[in-house]
Amino acid sequence: MRIVIYQDERVTDYMTGEEIAFSPEPSSVTVGSYDGVHAGHRRIIGHMVDTANSLGLRSVVVTFEPHPRHVVNRDPSGRLKLLTLIEEKATLIESLGVALLFVVKFDRSFASLSSESFIKNVLLDVIGAKNIVIGYDHGFGHGRKGGVSTLCSIAEKRRFDVEVVDEVRLRAEHFSSTRIRSLLYEGRIRDANLFLGAPYLVSGKVVHGAKRGREIGFPTVNLDIGSADKLLPKYGAYIASVDIDGKEYMAMMNIGVRPTVGTDTEPAIEAYILGHKGELYGKKLTFRLLDRLRDEMKFDSFEELQVQLQKDKKMVEQYQK
Repeated sequence: MRIVIYQDERVTDYMTGEEIAFSPEPSSVTVGSYDGVHAGHRRIIGHMVDTANSLGLRSVVVTFEPHPRHVVNRDPSGRLKLLTLIEEKATLIESLGVALLFVVKFDRSFASLSSESFIKNVLLDVIGAKNIVIGYDHGFGHGRKGGVSTLCSIAEKRRFDVEVVDEVRLRAEHFSSTRIRSLLYEGRIRDANLFLGAPYLVSGKVVHGAKRGREIGFPTVNLDIGSADKLLPKYGAYIASVDIDGKEYMAMMNIGVRPTVGTDTEPAIEAYILGHKGELYGKKLTFRLLDRLRDEMKFDSFEELQVQLQKDKKMVEQYQK
């Protein structure tokens, strides 16, 4: 999947940061923040990809970075926690067979753009949309005033098709990123994964830690996720999996302030990877959270902690996906 950045009418390559020549190409397009790329999002994107393939069009997802609410809502205390950072979002979207991820740099100037201007200037003139797929409740442009009626009125003049994907529910509940955030804050990772349609991702670069885990037989990798905006689930121990050099490993992941070993106030993310040997410092890893083992606990000694970790390890070994 190709990833490009659009800002101030210029297009740059995501990997190199270099400005590139970008010409419109007949495309099937969907637009949204798509935080979490949850099961509802997946239905919309999947429909768009199917349409693109059947009509011989390029499949394009248009999304925004940073999240529009980080720009529109200037109150730091109300800053939205994200289910997916941009690289995680890209990984999930690529898995759905999308050809191009078109990332719009969202700022105050872009936020003031009308829905009509966004459709004409970006979706049609820059990308080349011939087919636009949106969800039944979609809104875009300044004040989210653009929707199905706006698209349809422009479609008659500019000759492109509009397709609306109906609502889907799980357990009679609407798919929403807000609901998934609530489940994660409660530590209900399996329920969150049902709404996501895939395991929740936690990714970051492996950095040096205090190496206490080695002393008790459980060497861990410490992750720097690189953003305070990433939503971390309720503190505790989790069953996870991770791919390293093309091989999948099971892991025990702890998210929290590690009350047994220190007085941290900021959460740490560390994982013991079963069966893996070798250094991983500097490597970017993406863990899939599969289930919750237990709450974070304070132990009276490292010996007690070691006993609990042995129990956790056995549960991971016995876990059936």
